[in-house]
Amino acid sequence: MILKYPWLLLLFLIYIPLIIWYIAKQRDANPSLGVSTTSAFAKVRTTWKVWLIHACFGLKLAAIGFMIVALCRPQTHDHYRTSHVEGTDIVLALDISGSMSAQDLEPTRFAAAKDVAAKFVNGRTDDNIGLVVFAGESLSLMPLTSDRGALINAINNVSMGDLNDGTAIGDGLTSAVNRIISGKAKSKSIILLTDGTNNAGDVPPQTAAEIARQKGVKVYTIGVGTNGKIKITDPYGFSTTTMETGIDEESLKHIAEVTGGKYFRARDERMLRDVFSEIDKLEKSTLDVDRYTRTDEDFMMWVALALGCLGLQQLLRYTILRRIP
Repeated sequence: MILKYPWLLLLFLIYIPLIIWYIAKQRDANPSLGVSTTSAFAKVRTTWKVWLIHACFGLKLAAIGFMIVALCRPQTHDHYRTSHVEGTDIVLALDISGSMSAQDLEPTRFAAAKDVAAKFVNGRTDDNIGLVVFAGESLSLMPLTSDRGALINAINNVSMGDLNDGTAIGDGLTSAVNRIISGKAKSKSIILLTDGTNNAGDVPPQTAAEIARQKGVKVYTIGVGTNGKIKITDPYGFSTTTMETGIDEESLKHIAEVTGGKYFRARDERMLRDVFSEIDKLEKSTLDVDRYTRTDEDFMMWVALALGCLGLQQLLRYTILRRIP
C-alpha cells in the first residue's frame, strides 16, 4: 500500500496542541480544597470511569488519525514493469471449415480442437501467442499477445460459418506468417491444425511453406480426424449429412519438413491432447514481457475505522459517562 498524498501526514502535528489543551482542561476541570494533610485519602484510588474518560479522548484522537490517513488516499497502486522471461512466439492457425463439425472426435473435431488449443494457451504463461482462422479464406483474429484471458476468449468465441466454406491451407499459413514476423522472440512457431485438403485460396501450401522457411518460422502441422465417410452437421445444427473426407498428409508433412517443424496425426481426442503436449516442449528464448497491475483505492477501511471510533466515543459519553445536571 502507498499513499497518494503522503505530505498530508503532517496533519498529525495537530495532536500536539490537542493533547496540551486536554491536559490543561483536566487540571482546571476539578474543584480544589486546601487541607493540612491528605493522609485520609491515601487509599482512595482513581475510579475506572476516570480512565474511561481518558479513553474517550483517545478514541477522538484515533478517529482524527484514521481520517488523516484516509485523506492521504491509501492505494494498492498500479505497477508496470518489464521482465525478461524464457518464451517463444507462437501463432495458432485453426481450420474452421464445415468438415470440422465431423463427430469422429467428441463432441466434434472443431469443439475438441478449440478445447485443447485453449488449454495449451493457458499453460504457455510466458509466450506471445496469436490466432489465425481459415476456411475458404483466412482471417487474423488476435495479434501476438501475452494476455491469456483475451486469447482464450477469442478461441472460445470462434464459430464455423464465420468465413466462406472451403479449406485454404496456404492462405491460412501465409496469414500466420505475416502475423508472427513482428514478434521479438528468436524462436517463432506456427501450429497449423486442419482436417482437409487445400481446395481454396490464392496461395498454394508449398509456396506458403517456402515463405515460412525464408522467415525462419517453424510450422507444426496437425491432421485432425479420420479419413473416409463421416457425419457432418451444418454450422447452425439444423441438418446432418454424410460426406467423404481425407487429409492431405503429404502436403502437411512437406510443410513441416521444409520449415524444420514436425507433422502430427490426431485421430481422436487423446491423440490430439498428446500432440499439443509434445508441441508444448518447443524451444524457448528470452522475451521482454510488460506486466501491468491497476490501482485500487483503499481509503474506505480507514473511514470506517474513524466512524467506528467516533460512534464508540459517543456511545460511552451518553451512556456510562452521561452527566446529570
